[in-house]
Amino acid sequence: MSGTFGKIGIHDKLVKGLGNMGITLPTQIQEEMIPAVLSGKDVIGMSETGTGKTLAYLLPLFQKIDTEKASMQAVILAPTHELAMQIFRQVQLLADKSGYPATSTVIIGDVNILRQIEKLKDRPHIIIGSSGRILELIQKRKINAQTVKTIVLDEADRLLEDNNRSSVGGIIKSTQKDRQLLLVSATITSDALAKAGEWTKDPVVVAVQDKPAIPAEIAHVYFLADSRDKIEVLRKLSASLNLSRILVFINTSAAIEATVSKLAHHGIAVAGLHGSAVKFDRQASMEAFRAGRAQILIASDLAARGLDIPGVECVVSLELPENPQDYLHRAGRTGRAGQKGLSVLIVDKQEAKQIAGLQKKLQIRIESKAMAHGEIVDSISQPNKF
Repeated sequence: MSGTFGKIGIHDKLVKGLGNMGITLPTQIQEEMIPAVLSGKDVIGMSETGTGKTLAYLLPLFQKIDTEKASMQAVILAPTHELAMQIFRQVQLLADKSGYPATSTVIIGDVNILRQIEKLKDRPHIIIGSSGRILELIQKRKINAQTVKTIVLDEADRLLEDNNRSSVGGIIKSTQKDRQLLLVSATITSDALAKAGEWTKDPVVVAVQDKPAIPAEIAHVYFLADSRDKIEVLRKLSASLNLSRILVFINTSAAIEATVSKLAHHGIAVAGLHGSAVKFDRQASMEAFRAGRAQILIASDLAARGLDIPGVECVVSLELPENPQDYLHRAGRTGRAGQKGLSVLIVDKQEAKQIAGLQKKLQIRIESKAMAHGEIVDSISQPNKF
């Protein structure tokens, strides 16, 4: 990175707001994407989770809004309620810290539609939410799509899947032809790009390899356990660490529900987050974890994708991630803002054989540990070399 936010066209007021948020330099995706968005062109932005894609479109979006007009000027679509709420909080934070008078509201399904219609009477500049409900309100003439100048597809690859594509397309087609379309995601397949080609016009494609590094403050350890004993090790680990916020990753929805049930049986405050759960339950789980009512949140990689979960003190993988990059995403959710973090793998003998490869690929050391008398101790077995 060679520039500052001012050098890539962001107004002083927003730059000051970023400073109030502790952000002084743009990431690579921000440095390359912001000027393209400010130019008014359609943009497709791709970079890894945690590299600042949200601000890469929010900053120029704020700048393009005519705050003198009480009209809906931008729509940000998200594939899940949790991500929509996260984006909404980011919009509110940026407006608050910068003093920028951009107004916003969140519009999602499974929520009282009459209350949402009331909020829309204030004509917020930015609408964030799910494509199905937003399209419904456009069709009911409660959202004037003709005043929308910019549409953002956050996690675009998921929004372009068959279950979302029809409603997303309906929203896009309801706007003026000269509207701007922004697509952002960690990855966008060639198939998704082809689908997006129906709506975009000569898009600028920004694809960067600005991968978030695993902070040095994170300690990496693994515990060896038979598959049937993994949950018991997790239970003992949570009791030993006495932490208030532990994020646990499991690969399948069924296993998440079973683990939640077993831990709850032991009196542990636990919540689950997976794609198969109804939207209300997912939202309730996130709020319980954020508010500290749940000590442990158990999630799949897909369900947690794109979500910013602050204050995570420890990440536990009850199952190995499908690839080393997923481990990086998991571990990177702790040890933020200079705080110490802990990433734990609980593995059986077969999985333990993959530890060496994980260390070599990511250039980290994962120490072998054990539980003894309620405390974490060094294991007799030597940690794998890399």
